[in-house]
Amino acid sequence: MPLLTKEEAQTLLKKVLSYSKADECEVNLTGTDQGNIRYALNAVSTSGGISEKTLVVSSAYGKKSGVATINEFDDASLEKVVRRSEELAKLAPENPEYMPLLGPQTYLESKTYVDATAAISPKTRADAVATSLEISKAGNLNAAGFYNNDTGFSAMMNSKGLFAYNTSTSVAFNVTVRTPDGKGSGYASKGYNDVSKLDVAAATRIAAQKAAASVTAKAIEPGKYTVILEPAAGIVLLENMLYELDARNADEGRSFLSKPGGTTKLGDKLVDERVNIYSDPQNADLPTATWAQDGRPQEKISWIEKGVVKNLFYSRYWAQKKGVKATPQPDAVIMEGGSASLEELIKGTERGILVTRLWYIRSVDPQTLLFTGLTRDGTFYIENGQIKFPVKNFRFNESPVIMLNNLEALGKSERTVSGESGQGAMIPPMKIRDFTFTSLSDAV
Repeated sequence: MPLLTKEEAQTLLKKVLSYSKADECEVNLTGTDQGNIRYALNAVSTSGGISEKTLVVSSAYGKKSGVATINEFDDASLEKVVRRSEELAKLAPENPEYMPLLGPQTYLESKTYVDATAAISPKTRADAVATSLEISKAGNLNAAGFYNNDTGFSAMMNSKGLFAYNTSTSVAFNVTVRTPDGKGSGYASKGYNDVSKLDVAAATRIAAQKAAASVTAKAIEPGKYTVILEPAAGIVLLENMLYELDARNADEGRSFLSKPGGTTKLGDKLVDERVNIYSDPQNADLPTATWAQDGRPQEKISWIEKGVVKNLFYSRYWAQKKGVKATPQPDAVIMEGGSASLEELIKGTERGILVTRLWYIRSVDPQTLLFTGLTRDGTFYIENGQIKFPVKNFRFNESPVIMLNNLEALGKSERTVSGESGQGAMIPPMKIRDFTFTSLSDAV
C-alpha cells in the first residue's frame, strides 16, 4: 500500500469533514506497511507482511462525543462513518471533562522517515536472518529471533482548522541464542528509524558469546550487590518511572510523586544529581513525531534535571483546571550518560554482577514504585574488573527511584528497544550499588 502524501491525506480528510453536521469533528487517518520474518531452532518459521489503512472519526455535540472507525474509503463509506460517529455522540452521556478541539497549530518538521528503511524488502530481511543463522550455527548454538520493519503515515484534521501530518519508518531486531543443552542463553535487541544503523551480525555475536559463556552458571547467595545494568535491563525499570510522571495522578495522591496535604514532588530532588532525562522529537538518534495524538505540538522538554523533577505531563483538561501549560506525554525519552563504555564500567568494578536483561516485571508497591522481576539471558559475576563466571539468575525487588539514588557510574547512552511500553528510549548502561536480589531462579 503506497503511503498517502501530505496533499492526498489533506484532500481525503477535508472530504470526510465536509460530511459532518456535528458541533465539532476530528478525523484521524493512519496507514502502515509492515514486514517481518521470524526464526527458531536455526530455521525460518514465518515471513509475512501487513498493509492497512484506518480512519477514525470523532464527533461532538456539546460535551457529548462519539467515535467510529472504518477502513473503506469510497464516498458512501466515508459518509457512513461520519453519520455513525454522530449517532453515537447523540446517545452518549455528557463528559464533564470534554475539551473543545484545538485550532491550527505550528509543528516542526519531523525526522522520523528514512528512505533506506522504507526500501527494506523481503530479501533484506532474509539476508539479515541468514547472517544471524550463520553465526549461531558456526558456534553450535540455536538461535530464535524476529526482524520487522514498518513504514507508515499519520494525519489528523478537525473542524477548527487543525491539520497535522507525519511519515515514519522503523526497523527492529531481537535474537535469543541458546546452547543445545539449554543451559546457556544470550540475548540482544536493537531498533532504529534508520536501517543503516542496524548491525544484525554484531547483535547476534553478542548474544552467542553470552550463551556460550553462561553454561556453567554458579549459584551465589541472594543479597545486595553492585550491578551493571545493560540498557536492555535498565529500561524496563526506568520506563515504569518515566511514564508515571503524570500530573493528575500526583495531584490526586495516586502516585509516587504525591506528597501529604495534596502537594507533589514537582521541583524536588528525587534522584542522584547526575540523572538528566529529557525528550526531544528532533533528536537525531531518537526522532519522534512532532505532534501528540490530540494535536498538541511536541517540544524538547526536560523531565528530570540534575536529579530534580522539572516537569510533569498534563492532559488538556487537567492543565486548564490547574492553570498551567498542557504538556503532552513524550513518545520517547533520553537519559544522558557518561563517556565510559560497558567494558570500562566492568573494568572499574571490584565486585559486582553484570545483568543482560530483566523480565517478568510486576508491581509490588505503586506508591514507592517497588517492582519485582527476574534476570535472564546472561548474568555474570565480576571480580577485580573482569567477568569471572556466570551465575544463576535471580529474582529482584527494586525501585527505579532507589536505584537512581544508588548510582555509581554511567556509561555512554545508546538507543534501546523499550520494555513493556513499546515506546522508544536512549539510556546508558548503569552501575548501581546495593541492588536487591531476593532469591535464585532456575530459569536461564
